[in-house]
Amino acid sequence: MSVTGHGALDHAPEVVASWLNEVCEDLEWGHTQKGRAYLLLRTVLHTIRDFVGVDEAADLAAQLPVLVRGVFFDGWDPSSTPVAGRSKTAFLARVNAQFSKEPLDDPERAIEAIFDLLRRHVSEGEIEHIRHAMRKPLQEMWYED
Repeated sequence: MSVTGHGALDHAPEVVASWLNEVCEDLEWGHTQKGRAYLLLRTVLHTIRDFVGVDEAADLAAQLPVLVRGVFFDGWDPSSTPVAGRSKTAFLARVNAQFSKEPLDDPERAIEAIFDLLRRHVSEGEIEHIRHAMRKPLQEMWYED
């Protein structure tokens, strides 16, 4: 049933649910962990957004589904982008900070799961632009060996 008459909006909740299912499957969390998967997706997207330049962030956002794009932009201050200290350690720390009550077992694998999700749903060219906008240790996390 069409609620808005706009396909992208009407289909948006299903797309987000599908993405969260993929994250849960990739991390073997089970579907009861969708809230945790959402927090991980949101946190990694915000950290990517804050670690790359404004233009790169906007280009990535343009390829995200409408609700995921809203999550990506939520709370963003483009004048503070990119942040200082964009090391792999800083990236991991920002993600880990959101999981202080229930820490991630393997933070690097969790972040890589979101990178893998993006690789499946965003053009290869855009992924390469985002990847190259990051420091070398973070670039290496985008591809499994």
